[in-house]
Amino acid sequence: MKKTRRFCQHCGSMIVRKSEEGISRDFCQSCRVYFYENPLPVVAAILVEERNVLLVKRGRKPYRGKWCLPCGFAETGENIHDATLRELEEETGIQGRIKGLVDVQSQRNYFYGDLLFLTFEVEQTGGTLKAGSDTVAASYRSLEHIPRLAFPANEQAIQTYIRSKQDYWAIVDSFNLTIADGESRNSKKDFLSDQLVAVIAGNAGDIARLWIQEATTHRSTTGYHDFDHSRLYRGVQNILSRFNQWLGGYFEDSDIEDFFSRLGKGSRKEGFALSEVLSALSLVKKHLWEFALSRGMWRNTIDIYKALELDRRIVIFFDKAAFHTARGYEKHDVR
Repeated sequence: MKKTRRFCQHCGSMIVRKSEEGISRDFCQSCRVYFYENPLPVVAAILVEERNVLLVKRGRKPYRGKWCLPCGFAETGENIHDATLRELEEETGIQGRIKGLVDVQSQRNYFYGDLLFLTFEVEQTGGTLKAGSDTVAASYRSLEHIPRLAFPANEQAIQTYIRSKQDYWAIVDSFNLTIADGESRNSKKDFLSDQLVAVIAGNAGDIARLWIQEATTHRSTTGYHDFDHSRLYRGVQNILSRFNQWLGGYFEDSDIEDFFSRLGKGSRKEGFALSEVLSALSLVKKHLWEFALSRGMWRNTIDIYKALELDRRIVIFFDKAAFHTARGYEKHDVR
């Protein structure tokens, strides 16, 4: 428990309480001096590696044996950034660099009194991880499974840090899925752009009708101008269905190869030129993209990323579609 002041540090006289501007303060009647109690500045470091945060287990009172962020009091005359890095190295053996301020919190502590926690994000520049002079352990813990910490201000700072990184991590995770081309697609994966894919799936009929309007009038698809609209509608609906199911992880690349190879063979049998078939596929891609964009809400970075990710996924699918359609068309036996 924090001790109260009883005697004047200058003359040794008994301290009394006296009001100044409505605030009760310690006062020395002999020296005619008020003593001001200000919050003690505490610095804390958040160092995260692969979404694991560095914590230390305290070796001294108060809260001996409890986990917390590397933290401690700033010294008189010490730069607040220097204090953060000093405490980090003393308690963990890690040398670092300040990346930015994460959080500022006031906390009333039974042992120290009023504290002002300033928490900074830090990146490692050197050193070796080890327990320090007043800690008994130092280790990384998953941000998803943080133990109960000694200081509530540490917990609040970590939650503030997590919120600040959520969009970035979501983008990184989704991007990593889009570049995992070597993995099987037979399991459902969660992409950020799935929200836009759902929009496409729910409006496939409208997209098909928009495509028919253009395909039956566009100069690059003249063979479709007088073709039966109901058959065109069923055909483009099949393409949209494959697109949605492939993106959903329900179709393998071999399924797409088989479908579009048959599409190419059938198109040649119907008398369409290969250039017209490929142009028609390009128009499907165009209407998918334009429809998704028209329904999007582009308010922040993550929305923009969703659009860019969907564009990448559309390009990958229709590149495969065009290739296998052309191969199927070329292999068709015209006898």
